Amino acid sequence: MKKRKIPMRKDIVTGEMAPKKELIRIVRDAEGQVSIDETGKKSGRGAYISINVEVAKKAKAEHVFEKVFSTELADNFYDDLIAYVDHKQARKELFENGK
Repeated sequence: MKKRKIPMRKDIVTGEMAPKKELIRIVRDAEGQVSIDETGKKSGRGAYISINVEVAKKAKAEHVFEKVFSTELADNFYDDLIAYVDHKQARKELFENGK
């Protein structure tokens, strides 16, 4: 059976390549609104960050998404991102250990 190609994306904070399923997509839509793309299918310019709270905190400290999307973001965006990443990381650890 033929092996399936795994789509890879670059984490904009660390610069490391990782499988798309192990990353979270942040998207800026046509109106300039930046949001977390939970489905990975929203239209707009996307950037990826790994499911790691420390990486999300580093993104907040360096205002990474403001640089990538050339826009101003409120601090609560980063707080929401950190909370979302923390939730995803906890789920990932829970289900990996359950195997």
